[in-house]
Amino acid sequence: MDEHQKDLLKHLPKIDEMMLRIERRQSIAGFPREIVKEACRTVVEELRARILREKGDTFRLPTPEQAADRAAEIVEGYRSYRLRRVINAAGVILHTNLGRAPLCREAIERIVEVARGYSNLEYDIEKGERGLRYDHVQGLLCALTGAEDALVVNNNAAAVLLVLNALAEGKEAIVSRGELVEIGGEFRIPDVMEKSGARLREVGTTNRTRISDYERAIGPETGIILKVHTSNFKIMGFTEEADLNSLVALGKKHKLPVVDDLGSGCFIELDCYGLEREPTVRDRLAAGADVVTFSGDKLLGGPQAGIILGKMEFLQRIRKNPLNRALRIDKLTLAALEATLVKYLRPAEALTDLRVLRALTEPVAAVKARAKRLAAMLRRALPGKLDIQLVSGVSMAGGGSLPTLEIPTALVVLKAAGFSAAALESKLRRRETPVIVRVADDRVLLDLRTVDPEELADIRDALRAIATEGEAGT
Repeated sequence: MDEHQKDLLKHLPKIDEMMLRIERRQSIAGFPREIVKEACRTVVEELRARILREKGDTFRLPTPEQAADRAAEIVEGYRSYRLRRVINAAGVILHTNLGRAPLCREAIERIVEVARGYSNLEYDIEKGERGLRYDHVQGLLCALTGAEDALVVNNNAAAVLLVLNALAEGKEAIVSRGELVEIGGEFRIPDVMEKSGARLREVGTTNRTRISDYERAIGPETGIILKVHTSNFKIMGFTEEADLNSLVALGKKHKLPVVDDLGSGCFIELDCYGLEREPTVRDRLAAGADVVTFSGDKLLGGPQAGIILGKMEFLQRIRKNPLNRALRIDKLTLAALEATLVKYLRPAEALTDLRVLRALTEPVAAVKARAKRLAAMLRRALPGKLDIQLVSGVSMAGGGSLPTLEIPTALVVLKAAGFSAAALESKLRRRETPVIVRVADDRVLLDLRTVDPEELADIRDALRAIATEGEAGT
């Protein structure tokens, strides 16, 4: 540490002096003193770290007023909501980082209605006694899928963990090496299995696993046969896998439950709309799977949830497992899930009202029409300030669903005078309602497949504001 650094450390702003300056400000009135003090400490520690990190005598301490400004900014920032709505113009329909499936209007209304007061979450109104929270969706799930019983927890990783713990704790779970997937956030199936208390028994190879591989692995320590949907990748070429029908027959032969982790549960035959075949939940249950698990916020188009369906004898064991309470679903998620499931009673409504399904199946002509409308709005609002082109492109399903599927789309491609593509992307991303876009070849790309008509004006207003700020700065 040199003498200049030592001198700077001696003259760091005093926390008490900063607090006196801040507490005179009307904008901070009413905040607890402890919060203001902690913000002042944060500013001082930031300055201390910078002094120790930087060499030379170029760094200068802020004035006491400037230090107080920074602390006040931190305090005032606590009132700004960090979780916000964004506009997804990136073209990834189930964008995990952007919250996956947007909820339908009815799901949002049900959340508000249930949240505004008390609810019958665990109260049976007909009998006037305690009920089960799962009953609100159990009947719907069974009717829509043909399952004997249903249970819902907070996400699909939790569903797999609970099922493994209930059915295979201390025993082996047989799974193909080609299905040992890693899901979002670096969570891996083998790690989930280890935490569940089940012992992983790998069979076959990455690209080829036969039914005989499973049969040779079965022994006194076997608890379940597990099949995992490789939802976020696909093995191509010289491949072979044991189909679910064969695994079910093998399970019956050895009196072992067969668990099918679908990952992204689908209720509608997507191949009818020009998309690649995705097994539906009803398909898997009809094939004889004893337990099927999947997410609520992927192809289903609802809130984050882990849905467990299957035969009653196994669901009863899973429901009674103590882990179930730790992983159970909350009332707001239940409200949204119930409203989402009701949509599937009329599949045509699900396709139009659930935004994920609408984005997946919307004809490209409709997407192009929306792109043309946005381009026209931008040309009227910003004449001569944007180079606007319409080009064809592809969208992705995302969210670990349909990994190889490229969906035709329409892109609005922008170049703005005075801004690089990276700068324009950053400014769009930092709006009060962020607009998330793609950048390629020093151009900003807006994918209209993931943009709703109601969001076009927001995009126009964001670009107009950015252009105005740019003019003011010149």
